[in-house]
Amino acid sequence: MPVKVAGVQMDVAFADPPQNLARMAEFLGQATAAGAQLIVFPECVLTGYCFDSLDEARLTAESIPGPSTQRMVQLSREHNCYVIYGLLEADDNRIFNALAFVGPAGLVASYRKIHLPHLGVDRFTTPGDRPFAVHDIGFLRVGLNICYDGAFPEASRALALQGADVIALPTNWPPGAHCAADHMVATRALENSVYYMAVDRVGEERGFAFIGKSQIVDVNGATIAAAMHTDEAILYAEIDPSRARNKHIVRIPKLHEIHRFKDRRPDMYGDLVKPYKE
Repeated sequence: MPVKVAGVQMDVAFADPPQNLARMAEFLGQATAAGAQLIVFPECVLTGYCFDSLDEARLTAESIPGPSTQRMVQLSREHNCYVIYGLLEADDNRIFNALAFVGPAGLVASYRKIHLPHLGVDRFTTPGDRPFAVHDIGFLRVGLNICYDGAFPEASRALALQGADVIALPTNWPPGAHCAADHMVATRALENSVYYMAVDRVGEERGFAFIGKSQIVDVNGATIAAAMHTDEAILYAEIDPSRARNKHIVRIPKLHEIHRFKDRRPDMYGDLVKPYKE
């Protein structure tokens, strides 16, 4: 059965979680009123991204579960929906660029960004230390990545092999990331036969003008919904899990058939897991 999802492209108040949480609640109300069952917000939507030091970032970081997850669970229960949003996670003396995935029954999962660019708060966060995982919420199987993770085909492939119907990529695409928005999202969906939700932010923060261009793409890499470059927006799409679960694509029976998983040759991919040597 099709599932209605929403991606919220919004501006973010730097280092002001209460204000961002209040705006997220407003967007959540709008999205669920339109029938969305899964709502995805951008990377670091709770905190902002362009921190200049680890100590500065610590001031807005929180545990998972923590204050924001408690509030988002309450909202999820009120609206009978599931929510994915970005924040900075505090764990002892470490800070992670993280996602919280919540629903009416509580915290579903969290995810820590695995691939870190030398940019913004990622200069100070700890690389994610948990394997990629897919989360089954009954009507949908959801995989999680964050921003730069999308630049690594292995990340999406690992989630697809675990049975993801949709991969959510909350992101903060900076200037220069237009090619990722224009081409990478469709490629990741097509090569894995999964739906893909890339949800970016807009607005400026310490000299960075984030590029927007959020989009939801189907299993063939076709754009279902897309946002403008500079404006806040809510994107809506219908996701059919059965399409993502059928990897056997028949163009012409017995003449043109492909299976993106059975046709793989893992025995030939050894170099993919060898460390890079300069």
